[in-house]
Amino acid sequence: MSATLHATAATSSASGSSPSISAVALSICSVGGGNATKDATARNIEAANAWAFFQAKNIRRNDVRIEIDSLELRLATEPNLPDSARTAIETKLKQYREHEARLTSEPETGEGLKELMAKGKALEAHRDRAMRKDPYFDYGQALLQIAIVLASVSIITGGSAQLLLSSLLAAGGLIAMLNGFVLLYTLPFVG
Repeated sequence: MSATLHATAATSSASGSSPSISAVALSICSVGGGNATKDATARNIEAANAWAFFQAKNIRRNDVRIEIDSLELRLATEPNLPDSARTAIETKLKQYREHEARLTSEPETGEGLKELMAKGKALEAHRDRAMRKDPYFDYGQALLQIAIVLASVSIITGGSAQLLLSSLLAAGGLIAMLNGFVLLYTLPFVG
């Protein structure tokens, strides 16, 4: 009789603490999922801004290239230009080429096309990683919520089967949540 009483007390104690532990994990999982979503949204906005700036710079570079072509064509088709006009055009060509080079790459400011492309791709990669993390938090939350319900049912009914299933689901929820933070593995049907 004493062994049965101890087993019942142990089951009751485990049943009582199981929902509390799962609830704490659920709270952490909820915060992680919210942060992943916010991170994905923020990086998406930043990437869109970087690509918009890239496009504006690229349009400007194309305008400069058209001016360069126009001035080169004028030099080639007007051999009788006065020396002062030829010198002015060559000076302007030099300025345009320097400006085109700065538009293409400007490492000191990070605002050349080359740097903006790298920044946009890096932001997209960061966004994509955050988006891959988010579903694991969702699954973790669902599993932890179900585990809390089953643990609560096991408290009322004294059922050890519900407690065992609750524990398994809570473990699955914890694994999904941890993967949401570190993304150690990916499942083909998730994200």
